[in-house]
Amino acid sequence: MTQADKFPTHIDLTWPTLLALKQLGGSGTIEEIFDKMVEIQQFPESIQQVPASRGNRSKLEYRAAWARSYLKLVGAVENSQVGVWSITPLGEAIAQEELLAKLKAVNRDYYQKRKEGKEAAVADQDDSEESIVDELLDDWRAQLLNVLKAIDPSAFERLCQRVLRESGFTKVEVTGRSGDGGIDGVGVLRVNLLSFQVSFQCKRYAGSVGSGVVRDFRGAMIGRCDKGLIISTGSFTSEARKEATRDGAPAIDLIDGDELCDLLKRLKLGVETKLIEQVEVTPDWFGAL
Repeated sequence: MTQADKFPTHIDLTWPTLLALKQLGGSGTIEEIFDKMVEIQQFPESIQQVPASRGNRSKLEYRAAWARSYLKLVGAVENSQVGVWSITPLGEAIAQEELLAKLKAVNRDYYQKRKEGKEAAVADQDDSEESIVDELLDDWRAQLLNVLKAIDPSAFERLCQRVLRESGFTKVEVTGRSGDGGIDGVGVLRVNLLSFQVSFQCKRYAGSVGSGVVRDFRGAMIGRCDKGLIISTGSFTSEARKEATRDGAPAIDLIDGDELCDLLKRLKLGVETKLIEQVEVTPDWFGAL
């Protein structure tokens, strides 16, 4: 059996997703649900770091997103506008066998409709899953991340420098020295009367940053600064997020690709928000003349 054969499908992840929501008290953010699901299934980082064929997320994150979408289709979960997912009464009561039967029916219907439509030919179901999840993501984020991953590494470091400056940091310098333990730059963040020396690292990843990167970065920053920050175009594994906030160790803040996109949008750095005027004619008004 190959590694691909062992990789969980989106259907495999639906029941663990429900279990995760139950253990979280019935609701959770995408990150909380994903981390709890990884904990329940004991997925190693090697699984979490398998890159998807497109986008900035890992293959497992794409399939987890697809699993949530399937659960929503059958009415087992719902999500709010702010990205919080919650389990429904059906999701609380449904048995695993009944859920699997409903999901398989939805799966058959969906792919049958795709075959009958313009997007009929999908040679690999794995690719089709990821393309479907892409439809759920914001196109502008995907486009922006593709641009960021294509620019020169030094340009990406300068971009991170600009983002930090625009966010209130001062004395932001890009070091870029080899053998510096992964520290790409330093800056000072002032909060009220207190100032913090911050070291940052820039990671242009197409998949997930693992816990080893966080540990190595912490080792380099200890004794040289107060806080650490890792900015990535990709995502972070569950273990990386745990390592970043490990008890007894200096905390490291993590900014993933989606958060970086939102920052650039808010700061209006390379991202413009346009309001489209919609003109509508009302014939009844003229008829009343």
